[in-house]
Amino acid sequence: MVTAPPIIDFEPFYSTDPNNKDLLIQQIRHACERHGFFQLINHQIPSDLLQAILHQSREVFGLPLEAKEKYSIDIEPRKLGYERLRAQNFEKRGLGDLKEGFYFCRDLPPDHPSIGRFLHGVNKYPTELHDLAAFRRVVGEYQAAMGELARNIMRVIAQSLDLEEHWFDDFCADSANILRLLRYPPQEVDETGVERGIGAHTDFGGITILLQDDTGGLQVWDRESSQWASVVPFPGALVVNLGNLLMRWTNDRYLSNLHRVINTSGRERYSVPFFCTGNLDYTVECIPGCRAETEEAKYPPITVQEWMEKRYADTYGQEGEGELSRDVGRAVDG
Repeated sequence: MVTAPPIIDFEPFYSTDPNNKDLLIQQIRHACERHGFFQLINHQIPSDLLQAILHQSREVFGLPLEAKEKYSIDIEPRKLGYERLRAQNFEKRGLGDLKEGFYFCRDLPPDHPSIGRFLHGVNKYPTELHDLAAFRRVVGEYQAAMGELARNIMRVIAQSLDLEEHWFDDFCADSANILRLLRYPPQEVDETGVERGIGAHTDFGGITILLQDDTGGLQVWDRESSQWASVVPFPGALVVNLGNLLMRWTNDRYLSNLHRVINTSGRERYSVPFFCTGNLDYTVECIPGCRAETEEAKYPPITVQEWMEKRYADTYGQEGEGELSRDVGRAVDG
């Protein structure tokens, strides 16, 4: 039987009722162990802000291609700005993933010491937009709101691992967060069966918080049934999933799960993933309690920057298919 990721009420985090908080911790623990995914409701992100970021996403992707290409991620600073259709190919087959994106880091002052580091730079805001000031304001507000929510989610995850609530705070401080606006055109009939909005993959960092519109198409691999489970959009909900770094951190106790998008709705799909990457200088090593005293940690310590640079190199083809692509192929092909 296919089991979809659960819908979890986050309201207890903001309450003073210890019983409700304990229940929330138990639900998060189970979701992290079983799915690596859950949908979050009552997260206190205003619905107006959620709608505003989707509106701005439609605005920016409505620009002519020649205008969007002026802000390409291949232009310095790299990995920020516009990514054209089929630029990625997670499953290393077919024509590439049928999506286009705009990538933004946190806005930092020009003299900030992190400017120029990996995943830090000066954002590329298209001046061709009808209301550039509104676009920048919404992107900034959304970034800030997601950063705060990510810290709160990590505080619950800490408690689910029997750690002190603020155990992950240093990891989240000055995090190299990335916000992506994504557009998925509707797929044509695909007789080959390899067309993907985005191919099966796992995320790289700590956690991802995803806003999806009501189109559907997101699927998560259900390991127990060996089938894909649809993450049906729930009004007002945000999708949360764990990244490879957190799975590594917990000695594989928590799951960074495969997911993909297949947009057969016949209309465009928009989504907004926010990646809580972590502080680049933070060293990740096996969390206390995630291995027995006589057991070796599965992974050696590594800094966030070292880990992320390797994953980016793998994804963008700089190291061939790499370990992530091979793992994806084994999981999808059975």
